[in-house]
Amino acid sequence: MSKSLEEVNASVNTERRSSFRRLLAFFGPAYMISVGYMDPGNWATDIAGGSKFGYSLLWVLVMSNLIALLLQSHCARLGLVSGRDLAQASRENYPRLVNFFLYFLAEIAIAACDLAEVLGMAIGLHLLFPSISILTGVCITVLDSFILLFLLNQGIRKLEAFIISLVALIGISFLMQLFIAKPEIPEVVSGLIPFIENDEALYIAIGIIGATVMPHNLYLHSSLVQTRSFKRTNTEIKKAIRFNIVDSAIALNMALFVNAAILILAASAFFMNGQHEVTEIQDAHSLLAPMLGSTLAPILFAVALIAAGQSSTITGTLAGQVVMEGYLNLRLRPWIRRLLTRLIAIIPAFIAIWVLGESATGKLLIFSQVVLSLQLGFAIIPLIHFVSDGKIMGEFKIPKWQKIMSWVAALAIISLNIKMVYNEITDLLVNGSHPVLVSFTLVPICIFCFMMLIYILLQPFIMNRFKKTEKAFHSDFRPLLLTELSPSNRIAITVDFSSSDNKAINKALQMGTKASTFILIHVLESTGAVVYGEETRDLERDEDGAKLIEYQKLLQQAGFLVDIQLGFGDAKKAIPKLVKELNCDTLVMGTHGHRTLKDLLLGSTIDSIRHEIKIPMVLV
Repeated sequence: MSKSLEEVNASVNTERRSSFRRLLAFFGPAYMISVGYMDPGNWATDIAGGSKFGYSLLWVLVMSNLIALLLQSHCARLGLVSGRDLAQASRENYPRLVNFFLYFLAEIAIAACDLAEVLGMAIGLHLLFPSISILTGVCITVLDSFILLFLLNQGIRKLEAFIISLVALIGISFLMQLFIAKPEIPEVVSGLIPFIENDEALYIAIGIIGATVMPHNLYLHSSLVQTRSFKRTNTEIKKAIRFNIVDSAIALNMALFVNAAILILAASAFFMNGQHEVTEIQDAHSLLAPMLGSTLAPILFAVALIAAGQSSTITGTLAGQVVMEGYLNLRLRPWIRRLLTRLIAIIPAFIAIWVLGESATGKLLIFSQVVLSLQLGFAIIPLIHFVSDGKIMGEFKIPKWQKIMSWVAALAIISLNIKMVYNEITDLLVNGSHPVLVSFTLVPICIFCFMMLIYILLQPFIMNRFKKTEKAFHSDFRPLLLTELSPSNRIAITVDFSSSDNKAINKALQMGTKASTFILIHVLESTGAVVYGEETRDLERDEDGAKLIEYQKLLQQAGFLVDIQLGFGDAKKAIPKLVKELNCDTLVMGTHGHRTLKDLLLGSTIDSIRHEIKIPMVLV
């Protein structure tokens, strides 16, 4: 089974003499997770909740944080005990169709999360440097995905240190803003009493839950804990679980402080002053100075926003890598994966701002967090099943009280989401302008998703156990079956009349015998050859044909059986076609000698050919 985030897996040594130093060695993964709990999407939901409903939704933040702490501890336990991240565990235990569905939803969640981070980063740049428009800021954010590539190459601890410094910057910024705002403590405490005023408050509350308990964080945390190296004994695993729970508690409570500070700041600065419609981050920034009487608050606000966007984008792209490798057993080059993740977020953000204008960013941010919340059930349910399963976790499965609390939290989140979806669909059917279109598109999609959710929920209870199959990288590995070696009979050799021909032909001669037939292939790629094919009659055909005959005579004089063959047009198509028609059992090619930029410009013939043939291919 392949390791999760293999380039940094078990790269941090935790063997220290004192318990305190060991605890410090385990610190880091939860802080990288915590930035997802204070990303720009959280800001939008917290600002909207604080300005519209005052402190009344503060209890939602506290409840969400408790749920997050419980679920993130499950993720750490799964990764430490089983050596699998959540995506890998799902791939091993669910049918392929279900895994494709879960992967698709996970990618949507990551795209929604990255959308919030792109928008937040762009807004932060615009607020700090007004000459940079939000649209320009969105384009700039494509570059910061490469910061992750650089930091990860320096080691996971350097990346964690960078993230922790950004988290500290965010925390200090909001602590200073709270001192400036001076909220009324009794009114803040009243917000801890559970209360939902109306459907709009429910929508924002669900957005807060989605912004706090984020699906991609569940996948990422189960992977990041595996960056620590420790002895795989029961005693050491217990210590590792305990250390990671401490790490999670500190990091997530810091995230709770930041989210609560944003909501309290919005409530004290806007709600208490009659400003109930502040949903845009830009509006919040511009109103802070007149409402609080301080020019420092807006600057701190913008700096913290940029730090939040930058830090959370790093964890989002890492989560994308974990999800793709875990569910699809597919690895892309790191820079391609990070660029792809960023483009998936940038394109909808760019289009939305271009079409709807910069004033739509607040609604877009809140919507992205609601989308995250809708994905939660599909990540939480498998997680609870896995950490409750003695076959996967052994003696480290979660205790009964944690299992009960987890299911209560999961069902509460799912119930709220179902209620919200039902309300939105009903409103579209009754008051919308296209009820028929909604009936034949959104309604079937929602029903299908609900049925998949029920399947994921009930499958382990109906079946005696999950189907256990090994689906690791190279899962089709089989023992070698050695056969008696025999020389090739018909060896094709591609020639281009360059210095590489000499090496390619000599290598082919070593592979065969005097009884083997050597077939020299050259492809004409001139304009005439592309257009007219075998009907081509030009100087290049005559010259190249003469050179092939010269090669043939030299080899025949040495006692070898040699045929020659001209191909026409694209070498990537002509060579595989000739190899099949001539019944060759081996292909020998000289390498072209160009790479990187030239490969992008000229194309790589070898890569294309090797996918088209089913015989051994030797590169010289």
